[in-house]
Amino acid sequence: MIIGLIAHDNKKTLMQNFCVAYSNILKKHTLLATGTTGRRIEEVTNLPIQKMLTGSFGEQQLCAQIDSNHIDMVIYLRDPDNPATNEPSLVNILRHCDAHNIPVATNLATAEMLILGLDRGDLDWREMFHSKD
Repeated sequence: MIIGLIAHDNKKTLMQNFCVAYSNILKKHTLLATGTTGRRIEEVTNLPIQKMLTGSFGEQQLCAQIDSNHIDMVIYLRDPDNPATNEPSLVNILRHCDAHNIPVATNLATAEMLILGLDRGDLDWREMFHSKD
C-alpha cells in the first residue's frame, strides 16, 4: 500500500513519534510525504520516504497522486488551532480523498486506527481499486 503523510508545523514532532512507534508496520509499505514532513520522518526512522515539495506545492503533488489512484491512505496530522497559510489545505486533501474513496486520518487517534487496520488487512479492499502502473 502507498501511504501519504502530511503534518502541520506544530504536529511534525507528533508525526515523527507516530512513525517511530509504527515503523515496523510502515516499513512494509511505500511512504510519500510533503517535503519537510518527509525529511523529519527520515531523520528519526530511517524509513525510505518519497518526498514531495513543501507546503501547498507538496499538497498539489499529493492530490495529483490521489487523483491518479496512486495513494491508498493519507495521514494528515493537522493543527486545528494554528493553520498557517503556507501549509497544506485540509479541505482540498479531504475533497480528493473523498472523491476517490481514500481513507484519511486527521488526528492521532484515527491515524492509529488506520495503521492498525492496515496491519490486520482491513484495507486490502483498496487493492481492487489501486492501479500499479
